Amino acid sequence: MPWSYTDQPEAIHTRLIRVVVRSIAHAGPAWIVVGASLALSLLGIYAIDVAERVPQASALVNVTASGRLIGPTALRQAIYLLVGIVTCVIVALPHYRTLGPWTWALYGAGLALLVFLIVPGVPSFLVRPRGGARAWIDLGPLNLQPSELVKVGTVLVLAWYLRYRKNHRTFKGLLPPAILTGVPVGLIMLQPDLGTAILFIPALFFVLIAAGAKLKHLVLVVALATMAAPAAYPLLKPHQKARIVGLVQQIRGDNSEDLDINMQSVTAQRLIGAGGIVGVGDEHARALQRFNALPERHNDMVFSPVVTRFGLIGGLLLLLLFALWGIGAFLTAATSPEPFGRLICVGAVGFLFAQVVVNVGMNLGLLPIIGITLPFVSHGGSSMIAQWAMVGLVLSVGLRRQGYELQRSFEWSDRGDDL
Repeated sequence: MPWSYTDQPEAIHTRLIRVVVRSIAHAGPAWIVVGASLALSLLGIYAIDVAERVPQASALVNVTASGRLIGPTALRQAIYLLVGIVTCVIVALPHYRTLGPWTWALYGAGLALLVFLIVPGVPSFLVRPRGGARAWIDLGPLNLQPSELVKVGTVLVLAWYLRYRKNHRTFKGLLPPAILTGVPVGLIMLQPDLGTAILFIPALFFVLIAAGAKLKHLVLVVALATMAAPAAYPLLKPHQKARIVGLVQQIRGDNSEDLDINMQSVTAQRLIGAGGIVGVGDEHARALQRFNALPERHNDMVFSPVVTRFGLIGGLLLLLLFALWGIGAFLTAATSPEPFGRLICVGAVGFLFAQVVVNVGMNLGLLPIIGITLPFVSHGGSSMIAQWAMVGLVLSVGLRRQGYELQRSFEWSDRGDDL
């Protein structure tokens, strides 16, 4: 068949499609992370709508849902999701190694924002305390929470610092990564936001273990911290002490504070129990949210509306999505050609794991309520953007994978290592 000019654009277009499809397929297990993130985000939008868009009823026996398609809070969350997906694409397109030289600048910019929050004299229209904490910068349509962005910066700077080092195999060598993590932790605690600060510690341990730190050194650090913990109790704020005391009362079966400091925890557990095994209908779930005034049900306590609506099975499926997220990120780390990419993926899992455990523990009454959101599910623009930025980093690593490693990510010889 003779060649014609019209055949050339079609051939170029076909080749372009093949390149794009091949690149997408090459990401492999990173797509598990993307799929789990999208499923969690969509579930979160629905759960927020159930929690916030309560039915309008003239009587308890006449409960009918509002005719609006989606409530304002859920609509904002949907917009945040779109911004998060765009952020993911922007982060994933360039090679993740191009971020290497910029990690210190990103980390420093995050610390500068944390310092800005606590500097005296900052105008109240920019930084207004909420819940006793100076943790947000008011930018009009978005309340920026720098601590969420600092999570991404901390993962990057730890991964970049540890990628080719060996000194963290010694006990004193753990000090530099501990300082890198401790600086943002200290600034966040000054807000004060103890809950968010705690999340950095498990993430640090995840990265150190993946980088080859000795378990005996990490166990010793945990033991020392555990022994020192009681000494830190007098330094806590009164409301933080009250939360701990309230948890102890619940464990002992003392319900004297159920209408006071333990009201939020008890209400969340009551709503979780109302879901039973398979949950209740949409209108019933909305009615339960209306007549059980659970504070922060669209935010810190969003796990409760999820289980009310979908029951124990729904709660377990939610946790399964988080497990798939972690598995996808770990598999992506295993296929990364070099340590920087592996440590990025592991650090992202560390933050996700810590946040999920603390949030679910708060809702079940197993941990004190310390203001930790559920990733992708809870309402919040900064959190959604930061989480999808993490997804973008994992996807960027996945797009440059080389196949599964036949040996451990980091191989060290113990000969010559210090204690």
